[in-house]
Amino acid sequence: MYNSLRTFSFLFGYLPFSLRDLRKIQRQKDKLTTKDYDELVHQQPKKWAKGILKRTKSTFQIEGLELIPEETVLFVSNHEGNFDIPSLIAHIPKPFAFMSKVEVKKLPIIKDWMEVMNCVFIDRTNRKSSMRSITDMVSTLQAGHSMIIFPEGTRSKGTGVQEFKSGFVRIAKEAQVTIVPIAIAGTSDIMENNKNKIKPAHVLISVLPPISVEIIQELSSKELIVHVQQKIALEVKRLQDTKKQMPQQ
Repeated sequence: MYNSLRTFSFLFGYLPFSLRDLRKIQRQKDKLTTKDYDELVHQQPKKWAKGILKRTKSTFQIEGLELIPEETVLFVSNHEGNFDIPSLIAHIPKPFAFMSKVEVKKLPIIKDWMEVMNCVFIDRTNRKSSMRSITDMVSTLQAGHSMIIFPEGTRSKGTGVQEFKSGFVRIAKEAQVTIVPIAIAGTSDIMENNKNKIKPAHVLISVLPPISVEIIQELSSKELIVHVQQKIALEVKRLQDTKKQMPQQ
């Protein structure tokens, strides 16, 4: 219970202190290069994410960061739990935006930060909104902002990789950007597998070799879905097996 109070208190309590930086970024948006803007925006979310994770008392092991290209990319990851996003923001050095449920727009300050990060909002109950969100992600990538997508569409809670939906393929093909697969294991042990109470966990994150624009365009949509899903699923299985061999915390 103590970890839960510490974590959620920081999650919301930190936000008012970030308002000054938020306003500064909003004023500078049109004065900076895309790269400089993304790096500036990324600073506060990274501090926020690291602060949250520190209070869960979890540990992290990251592999493959050297594989991340300099250019704009679409990160594609399995979706294990609610702590996927803060875990990746804290540990992936390349700034990225992401897709979020439209309900988040009701949350003050969080909504504003997500907007300056170039996040895309989606109403899953509205088909037109779903199609528009794909178009918005393509435009964001074409503008030079990297993004991340979770093609499973829902949390697996550590049960293995579920079937990938096809949206990420259309996004990558239309935006003509490299795909960087990511496998993550252990985030659901922080909250979802503890009846939503925060507990320490050991999280493994593995960045896999990029999939080039040439390969993305060469493969059919169905082939690309299978190709990416299999790569991530195999790596998630390896990470989960590694976790099982570790001493229990």
